[in-house]
Amino acid sequence: MSLLEKTIQSIKGQDNESRAAALKRLESLTMPHWALGQLMDLAMDLAGITGSPRPSFPSKSVVVMAADHGVAARGTSLYPIEVTRQMVYNFVRGGAGINAIASVCGARVIVADMGIAGERLNIQKENFIDARIAPGTRDFLVQPAMTREQAIESIESGIRIFRSIEADTDLLGTGDMGIGNTTSSSAIASVLTGLPPADVTGRGTGIDDKQLKLKTELIEMDIRARQPDRNDGLSVLSSIGGFEIGGIAGLVLGAASAGKPVLIDGFISTAGALIAHSLSPAVSQYLIAAHMSVETGHKAMLDLLELSPLLDLDFRLGEGTGAAMAMPLVDAAARLLTDVATFEEASVSRNE
Repeated sequence: MSLLEKTIQSIKGQDNESRAAALKRLESLTMPHWALGQLMDLAMDLAGITGSPRPSFPSKSVVVMAADHGVAARGTSLYPIEVTRQMVYNFVRGGAGINAIASVCGARVIVADMGIAGERLNIQKENFIDARIAPGTRDFLVQPAMTREQAIESIESGIRIFRSIEADTDLLGTGDMGIGNTTSSSAIASVLTGLPPADVTGRGTGIDDKQLKLKTELIEMDIRARQPDRNDGLSVLSSIGGFEIGGIAGLVLGAASAGKPVLIDGFISTAGALIAHSLSPAVSQYLIAAHMSVETGHKAMLDLLELSPLLDLDFRLGEGTGAAMAMPLVDAAARLLTDVATFEEASVSRNE
């Protein structure tokens, strides 16, 4: 049995006994019933995910998956593909947006090269992982973005990366970097939600109307040419995906199999989560939507996963910034179960 198959088989879903215990305590806290709304919903999910009615998350990690996309040569981004490589060096040095936000919530940032164009990166740092599959995907207008074997390899690499940090990670955040990756993610969103490309394709790096029209048309052409099977996540990933999207799917599957919550960042991370969900629907029970991206198709993707975002801050950076920003909310939700007294414990009268 392959690593992917073993991982999928081990995903069981949330623990109902822990959820019930958390619900009982939450309903007895010294506040009006469900006064903290979605934070209390999140607390129940955290109990179910971890199998503990009093969860805690002292160790946090954000994994930024990086890869390039052959379709980027078609002009769907404002930036050249060299930026992917340059930004990875910036991540490793600690100079990017994700580094700043992660430092606020005490999360470490780990960067993985899943398939950056050009020569291998010469980085010897403990926060960098070389999981390179190929120097970028192929132009999916000409041929499938990757082979099915490479799609499996990208997902299994994501699983292995999670396993390598599992012992030091109680809460995982997903991140991405890759010029052209909103094009692939929009195509994935269209196929898996069943919506037309125009309804799920946004401006990515800030492209103008002319480039947006081109981007949408390219996605329409690609889906017609590739005909990915929406019932087969590996078909979708290999036809129109990216190595970093496969890596994110693997991270999600690995964390779910270990009973660890995953904060999904924005548009690209959610595309990875959709691939994971297509392989194992139960995986959505371990996902927390960090925020609502301004990318057009993000809401439809979250709706398919039946997730509600914690934040809506007009983010569209990626990198895992939204995931890191939401980590204090996860801590706060957990603290409701561990730090807030019940009416009985605090000797406070309640309306019976």
